[in-house]
Amino acid sequence: MAKPVSVFRKNRILSALPSDEYARLSPHFEVHTLTAGTVLQEEGEPTPYVYFPETSILSILAQLEDGNSIEVAGVGNEGMVGVSVFLGVTHAPAQVLVQVAGTAVRVASRRLRGETARGGDLHDTLARYSHALIASAGQTIACNRFHHLDARCARWLLTTHDRVPGDAFVLTHESLALMLGVRRAGVTTAAGALQTSGFISYTQGHVSVLDRAGLESAACECYRVVRAELDQVFEVAVTARRESG
Repeated sequence: MAKPVSVFRKNRILSALPSDEYARLSPHFEVHTLTAGTVLQEEGEPTPYVYFPETSILSILAQLEDGNSIEVAGVGNEGMVGVSVFLGVTHAPAQVLVQVAGTAVRVASRRLRGETARGGDLHDTLARYSHALIASAGQTIACNRFHHLDARCARWLLTTHDRVPGDAFVLTHESLALMLGVRRAGVTTAAGALQTSGFISYTQGHVSVLDRAGLESAACECYRVVRAELDQVFEVAVTARRESG
């Protein structure tokens, strides 16, 4: 499976908007450069903004009382952080952390609610995206329970590769351990196996994908399931626009 074709430094949801909806919303765009490790939202706090990643990748984390946390969903240039705002909830359901540094478009929550209240393509796309995000989180839970760490590691590296320009990105062992819900030593072993197979190069937090097909062969089926769900969000949008046009 080839790496998805997408327009980098643009979010897929925003770039898919029809011109009238884009024109109404774009004056309220704020492009921010996000630093890895920054917490954008805390669980239970108000959400004054939503974020549409461009080159950054954001993690939605489930946190436990003992201080442990694990990623339940990641959001890159295909999505939006702040689905709860679209669904009418005013407080964040989970912590959101910048996993991979880059840019994101920030929009005030009240502006998003005003635009989606009109109906239209943004409303419909976010409804489908909300479904896809929930399905992705469910798949992740099953993946973390049943699949081998090496396959899960390959899956997350593929997902990151899909969301960044080029074949190289920065992803520390600590970040990958958080994604996978394991100790750093487990990530070292899993990434080392993928590197030995010649699929990646991983040195001091810098990852280069050397053999995309090989990495896909090492991943569990969860990668294909989640990607197909997300791709359908935009396939339906394109089809609907063609039929209306």
